[in-house]
Amino acid sequence: MQRIPVSRLSNEALTRELEESIAQDCPHTARQVALIGEVERRRLYAPAGYPSMYRYCVGKLRLSEDAAYKRIQVARAARRYPAVLAALADGRVHLTGLNLIAAHLKELDPALVDELLTAATHRTKKEIEQLLVERFPKADLKAEVRAIPQATPASGPTTGRPEQPQLDANTEGELAPAQVGDPVIPSHVESLHPAEPPARVAPLAPQRYGVQFTLDQAGLDLLQQVQDLLGHEVPRGDLAEVFVRALRAYAALLEKKKHAATEHPRAPRRRKPGSRRPSAHVKRAVRKRDKDQCTHVNDAGHRCEARSDLEYDHVIPYARGGEATVDNIRLRCRAHNQDAAERAFGAGFMERKRAEARAKNGARRGADAPLSAPV
Repeated sequence: MQRIPVSRLSNEALTRELEESIAQDCPHTARQVALIGEVERRRLYAPAGYPSMYRYCVGKLRLSEDAAYKRIQVARAARRYPAVLAALADGRVHLTGLNLIAAHLKELDPALVDELLTAATHRTKKEIEQLLVERFPKADLKAEVRAIPQATPASGPTTGRPEQPQLDANTEGELAPAQVGDPVIPSHVESLHPAEPPARVAPLAPQRYGVQFTLDQAGLDLLQQVQDLLGHEVPRGDLAEVFVRALRAYAALLEKKKHAATEHPRAPRRRKPGSRRPSAHVKRAVRKRDKDQCTHVNDAGHRCEARSDLEYDHVIPYARGGEATVDNIRLRCRAHNQDAAERAFGAGFMERKRAEARAKNGARRGADAPLSAPV
């Protein structure tokens, strides 16, 4: 029977089929991982013409490097701890989470594996990372600033990325990506992980995080200027304290700009009727009431978890007489703000309004651009 194109599905049918598809994918992925583990155990990649299970997965099965790495790691862990495969099949722990856990199973008593998998059930990747550092804390990073060497033609093709990170994370307890294959795949030949982003925050231990990024010359000059101004107030090697103080000051500026935050609020002024923008008093009251979180709640009672890019939204739209009062203003993320507008005025109307706004902004940017000199 020919299936209905997804564009013609109702909203309810679309979300239901998606949820069913994800649920069916869990046992399928677990079966796939079990097959990979057994093929590796029998070393069937060798008769197929591949030197390792990793090469077989990438070359024969056409998996991406990252997908192959994760599946091999979890397959190896599952051969020793069958509960790993069961957690994957049941959808209790996702493949990425099990890949993170697999690196630490050798440090655990087998009796504690079930406890760790239970603690990781239905957790996000970030939550599992935090769970692992609570059980397997790492040492703090050494604070340092150093120049990053540029790649030279003699050392290979330029990738646009530095050869060395600015800060070295403590990762000696993890299996290196190049150790997946059997035999070992040299790291200069290929990497199983996609390129790391230039900036990242990695948990090291409870309430301790390693931060890594690259500064340009202007940023380094600014850092040194701040260190000079601080003098002996902050030790020269304590980069973390410098950045925490800078972030605290910048956060206060952003809080004041976006939410009218202040330690000494003035008495609320009387607003003119029909004012569209909420006053500082209204913003502070709404933010406190809504607890810095989007207020959208779906039919099942789930409240949107968004806490970033929040907007002050009118319950009764301004175009329909809604005023900027505490009772008529709520916090909404951008997606649910747009969703409310489309429900009130229609998706077609809002799309036209957004197109008009994009055109207007484009024209304004064009007008602000400097005129080019005649050729």
